[in-house]
Amino acid sequence: MIFEDGALLETAIDITFILLMLAIVVAFIRLVLGPSLPDRVVALDLITVLAVAFSALFAIAAEEPAFLDVAIALALIAFLATVAFARFAERRRLRAIASSKEAEEGS
Repeated sequence: MIFEDGALLETAIDITFILLMLAIVVAFIRLVLGPSLPDRVVALDLITVLAVAFSALFAIAAEEPAFLDVAIALALIAFLATVAFARFAERRRLRAIASSKEAEEGS
């Protein structure tokens, strides 16, 4: 056989690390070049999801379950940040609607 004891798992982990890093680079490019704020927020959310996956994969590779706690905490923080941004965007939209109505009434 080509792969001995655990060699297949190690190879799969190495390939997955490379793919995760490539995905983080692409998401970071979108974060920098994103034409709008929602594009940048989605890219940042994707980066946090990839960081959670990276942490979980590292926990498997290092056989250290403490990194799973890091992944769970990071996922929770990412979720709360997404909810906070959604509330911010909604308030911003409502303010824009209110100001356009005031401008129409004033003219």
